[in-house]
Amino acid sequence: MTEFLLAAAVFVLGTVALGLVRILRGPTNADRMLAAQLLGTGGVAALLLLGVATGTSALAEVGLLLALLAAFASVAFVSGATSGGHTTSGGQAARGGEEPGRDAG
Repeated sequence: MTEFLLAAAVFVLGTVALGLVRILRGPTNADRMLAAQLLGTGGVAALLLLGVATGTSALAEVGLLLALLAAFASVAFVSGATSGGHTTSGGQAARGGEEPGRDAG
């Protein structure tokens, strides 16, 4: 059973390596973010498989921590993509000095 788990971990790491190509060549930032999510998910899977195969619980804990960090990275990407990255100190998007729906006069 240990050999099977180690082979599965190697297979997962192989798919993660293919995802690295997408990060480097991705045509859009969304493609790069999805590939980064693949890296996070694949890393978690490989760490959990290695932890079970070797009987090391610390690898499982590191894998779960990596899953948590990957979730925060996704939230940060979506937050930055929806706001356009341009915010004022008040947290609202800058609109050229005037609020919509108000007359300048």
